[in-house]
Amino acid sequence: MVSFIKRVFTFGDKPVEKPVEEKPPVIAPEVAPTESEAAAVQAELEPKPREEDLPVAPVDPVAPAEMETAGGPSADLADEADEVAVLPGVEETSDLGVVPLSLLEAEAAAETDNAGPSETADLIPVLPKGFSTSKSEPDVVAVVPPAKLTWFQRLRAGLARTSSQLTGQIAALFTKRKLDDETLEDLEDLLIQADLGVETAMRITGTLSAERYGKDVTGEDVSRIMSAEITKVLSPVAKPLQLDLNHKPHVILVVGVNGTGKTTTIGKLAAKLSGSGLKVMLAAGDTFRAAAIEQLKIWADRTNSEFIGTKLGADAAGLAYDAYVQAKEKKSDVLIIDTAGRLQNKAELMAELEKIVRVLAKLDPDAPHTVLQTLDATTGQNAMNQVEIFRNVAGVSGLIMTKLDGTARGGILVAIAAKHRLPVYFIGVGEGIDDLEPFEAKDFAEAIAGLTPAPH
Repeated sequence: MVSFIKRVFTFGDKPVEKPVEEKPPVIAPEVAPTESEAAAVQAELEPKPREEDLPVAPVDPVAPAEMETAGGPSADLADEADEVAVLPGVEETSDLGVVPLSLLEAEAAAETDNAGPSETADLIPVLPKGFSTSKSEPDVVAVVPPAKLTWFQRLRAGLARTSSQLTGQIAALFTKRKLDDETLEDLEDLLIQADLGVETAMRITGTLSAERYGKDVTGEDVSRIMSAEITKVLSPVAKPLQLDLNHKPHVILVVGVNGTGKTTTIGKLAAKLSGSGLKVMLAAGDTFRAAAIEQLKIWADRTNSEFIGTKLGADAAGLAYDAYVQAKEKKSDVLIIDTAGRLQNKAELMAELEKIVRVLAKLDPDAPHTVLQTLDATTGQNAMNQVEIFRNVAGVSGLIMTKLDGTARGGILVAIAAKHRLPVYFIGVGEGIDDLEPFEAKDFAEAIAGLTPAPH
């Protein structure tokens, strides 16, 4: 029985097959055999039982070692009794010799734990003298944020063009020269060219002549006197913007030529007012530019202000009317109305601005309560003409100077203040939401003169 099992079955990875019993070929005899020969052949072909003396296992007739062989019983049967070491916690193999998955995973984990780092990874080459190996990680350089400039430093940087040209020319003028009439005339010309205006230039030269005539004069002397005289001109116009909150809403109309920063200035004003707890509404009265409407909407969102707009090309006076009615209903404290940028030499456009003022006056006899004009500090003498026209048409009550950057010609503000005596409420030195500050006469004068302010 055992030999039959061994002949018929194999164990291991090969599939179980039943061997085909080969039959001896039948050869036709050339001569018919005799009866005795046929009987001998027949006896030879009869199957004879095989007698084998094989050890019989007490349980399994096939030894475990023989299960991995495909050609029959193993010759080394004496090793059957040897104990096979089994990993603790490992499942026993099945009768067909399939290794359980848990055993494969345990062996793979053991190989991973025993595997050490690659020999080449830890090898550091020894370089010749004059060489070194680079570090695996780059050095981390701490980024130090730039120091925040003070307001005066930013103002002085904005007026750098005016102050550097002016102080440089003054220093060259008074090098090794005593103060005489010719020198005073040259100084007056320099001050007028710096857009300070004739009146301010005469005040500076007059004071300088009274103090230092016939004496040696330095550039520092002129800068000190210039700063003092400009402060005297600007101090009367450096006023805070007064809001009459008995009028709800207090209407602020913002006018100015295109490009002077009206919309941005409105956003900055809204940020200051809403930040102090006032309820603000912004009206997009520049109906000629879609970008202006969108920009004002963005500022309204940023400053938590109410917003009212209309379609492109709509009547600006009609929008001003609707804005006032809604601001009244919503109990807004302040209503700021943007207007389209109008060139002061376009009569038909200025007439439309007059219409906005008339419509607001019908709703409130005192409206608009404040009319602010934005001035571009880079325009120079043209800003003087703008103030004259807008003051006559819209009744401008105060100024805001914008774009005080490195290209500014800030001296024109001194000339405007001397001639029109209009209040200057704010000045702007950038596009940021906090880049609008109240106008300070002394700081502005010292920045133009190139002086360093005394510590407070």
